[in-house]
Amino acid sequence: MVERMKDLEKKEVIDIKTGSRLGFICDLEIAMHDGRIVSIVVPRRAGFMSLSRDEMVIPWRNIRKIGEDIVIVDTGHHHHGQPGHRC
Repeated sequence: MVERMKDLEKKEVIDIKTGSRLGFICDLEIAMHDGRIVSIVVPRRAGFMSLSRDEMVIPWRNIRKIGEDIVIVDTGHHHHGQPGHRC
């Protein structure tokens, strides 16, 4: 299967363990030496009514399934990026 970034941005990311809706993919981390996708990046709000943003960086290995409309992930090993870093 081949996907374009603009198609991935339309897919909602769902945590397989909690069923939580995490948001939509806004960026990718790519290994420049071989062109491999290392992680997906999903923005999220820092808190209720907050304007500051944080991001969730989810390693590609934690993606369980890419469907037509959603991406199912296991967030057990994600880490937070820098607030406002990319998305």
